[in-house]
Amino acid sequence: MADTTHSPSPISSLWSRIDKAWLALVLILIAVAVLDFPQLRPTIGFGIEALLSTAPFILFAIFAIGYLKASGAENLLAKAFEGRETRMILMGALLGGLSPFCSCEVIPFIAALLAVGAPLSAVMAFWLASPLMDPAMFAITSGTLGIEFALAKTVSAIGLGLLGGFGTMLLKSTPVFADPLREKPQVGGCCGVKQPFSGKPVWKFWGEAERVSTFREAVLENGAFLLKWLALAYVIEALMIHYVPASMIASVLGGDGIQPIILGALVGAPAYLNGYGAVPLVAGLLEQGMSNGAAMSFVIAGGVSCIPAAIAVWALVKPRVFAAYLGYAMLGAFLAGLAWQAIA
Repeated sequence: MADTTHSPSPISSLWSRIDKAWLALVLILIAVAVLDFPQLRPTIGFGIEALLSTAPFILFAIFAIGYLKASGAENLLAKAFEGRETRMILMGALLGGLSPFCSCEVIPFIAALLAVGAPLSAVMAFWLASPLMDPAMFAITSGTLGIEFALAKTVSAIGLGLLGGFGTMLLKSTPVFADPLREKPQVGGCCGVKQPFSGKPVWKFWGEAERVSTFREAVLENGAFLLKWLALAYVIEALMIHYVPASMIASVLGGDGIQPIILGALVGAPAYLNGYGAVPLVAGLLEQGMSNGAAMSFVIAGGVSCIPAAIAVWALVKPRVFAAYLGYAMLGAFLAGLAWQAIA
């Protein structure tokens, strides 16, 4: 009998091992070198200078994530989904807006909660707030956009979680939220987590070799992650400032009305690079004339609808619930943009 199995070709195997963010960065720099060589050095210089200026915040973010991972702080997340539904919504929004865990990491945890009957309202609160803010994101945002913007985004993340949580609780008897789960939800994730959020935290983790190893791996992994995305984003920011007329940005996304805020949310969804990469991008847009309200709606709508966060929801619930998730994101982004426009 003929062997019908097919091993991957060398080209596809090589392609799968290439990091797409580094590849994009290299290709962009090559394009600049070919099309506008005099601009290559200023672009690289801008990126290096920006990375050095935010280095203290990057280092804090890297080591903070390492500590939280090694100590097992994520195990506290399970406590958010105990007690009355209103309490679960409140805790889900708070921990979602403050926890340092990626969307794919919480997929198995959320799948287990939904399977045993945890209210969708509390899960929705956590889902909406989770991709928007964490300690690392707060540090990077503070260093680039200022502490006020970082605090406002944190409040917006928690507020969006509460909006989605209590909105879902009020509408849970409607057809939209009836029988929300897929028949066979996909619980796999990119983080390789099988039984997340079990056990008790160990705050003094350095006495255990396995936890020290976890700390080292988390620091290296997140250091490489932040470096590649921020380097790519700073290069894009440099090119945007040089090539995109400020008058064009100001005419579309500037001003004090509601139109820039709405456009910021609509543009944010498809244009979002990555939670960390979006920060320099927004800084560049603000420098070009983007309004404060549009900047906030951009980061809120884009953060919730970015691919990792959206896949985490799509993998577990039916399309109508996913549509509600996106609806909450757009409404919350608009409200956050209005509020920040009035305050800033």
